[in-house]
Amino acid sequence: MTMSKKSEAGSRLVYSTESGRICPGCGQPVAACTCREEQKAAARTATDGIVRVSLESKGRKGKGVTVVKGVALDDAALALLGKALKSACGSGGTTKDGVIEIQGDHRETVMALLQKQGMTVKRAGG
Repeated sequence: MTMSKKSEAGSRLVYSTESGRICPGCGQPVAACTCREEQKAAARTATDGIVRVSLESKGRKGKGVTVVKGVALDDAALALLGKALKSACGSGGTTKDGVIEIQGDHRETVMALLQKQGMTVKRAGG
């Protein structure tokens, strides 16, 4: 027996006991939703063409992290670029949600490497 709830305003399925919450965009279970990933990828690639490099320490217990935003690449290419930047800086880091984070203050090194690859780079923040 399948129980489901339908919204009051329309007849779209919003919850099913078999699959849980339903995505309003594509009608698939939230775990198998593809429309949100496509929207995130489209928003990430729609940049102004300027790569911004900044230093952030907020929420990291005072540790500085070099943050690279605005790179118009897909997830696989962004991961490869992040790996190359981390190895050039000799530091760790991560690539997630279209942002490359490198541990430590490596703004000058990162900016030089990105400019060599033909990207327009700006220093953001202080």
